[in-house]
Amino acid sequence: MAKPDPALLDPARYPFHCEIATRFGDLDVNLHVNNVAMAGILEDARVRFHAASGYHAAIAGATAMVASFSIEYLGQGFHPDPLEVYVAPRRIGNTSYVLAQLVRQNGATVAYSEVVLVVVRDDRPILVPDQFRESVQPWLLRP
Repeated sequence: MAKPDPALLDPARYPFHCEIATRFGDLDVNLHVNNVAMAGILEDARVRFHAASGYHAAIAGATAMVASFSIEYLGQGFHPDPLEVYVAPRRIGNTSYVLAQLVRQNGATVAYSEVVLVVVRDDRPILVPDQFRESVQPWLLRP
């Protein structure tokens, strides 16, 4: 993934955000949050976003699987300060959707991530349910 469009680094565009605590165990030998820990932090934020947005009710009878996950590291995160993670659906396709995620700490940008999630039932992609398309509208990345 190329360096993200600067417009995607504006936290005001994201309707959802949460704070996730850093742990000493998240640090690498350079004393910043390592890449494996960052992937877990982004996963945690996605789960929190899905809970807040009513995702489970909107895709009842189906689930979503990660098809692609990319992280652009734009700064460093440190312990013990929490990370602020901003999440918004960027695009809704036929059988998948893309979540944009922005990570900041103390006002500085740490990372930008995009994850493609495919909606599945019985281990096969299905059309994104209309209920999901409707319920996700208030959570979309703002212009």
